[in-house]
Amino acid sequence: MNAYRVFGFVFLGLGAVGVVLPLLPTTPLILLSAACFARSSEKWHRWLLANETFGPMIRNWEEKRCISCRVKTIGILTMILVGGYSIFFAVESVWLKVAGGSLMLTGLSFILWIKTCNEKTG
Repeated sequence: MNAYRVFGFVFLGLGAVGVVLPLLPTTPLILLSAACFARSSEKWHRWLLANETFGPMIRNWEEKRCISCRVKTIGILTMILVGGYSIFFAVESVWLKVAGGSLMLTGLSFILWIKTCNEKTG
């Protein structure tokens, strides 16, 4: 198994965890997974593209280098609401708060950096 395929599974697993743990940025991890599978496994790349949840986002990224306003809004709101709650109320350790805040800021920065698709581009 080549390194791209291994990283594809690693990023896919982390992205799946990020769906329920908003401190991990799901969108960039799934996009990284798709990029790795595009270079290593046509089967897994096709599987991701066929996925109802992630397929449209990946196609937008691969074809137009953008994500939809809906994906951006869901990602940002989820990270702020659930991630913010976790950082301020659920975690007591200062180090975990700093680590969680850093992950959240990284994810927010990435999502905000990506171009938003408009009606004409997807």
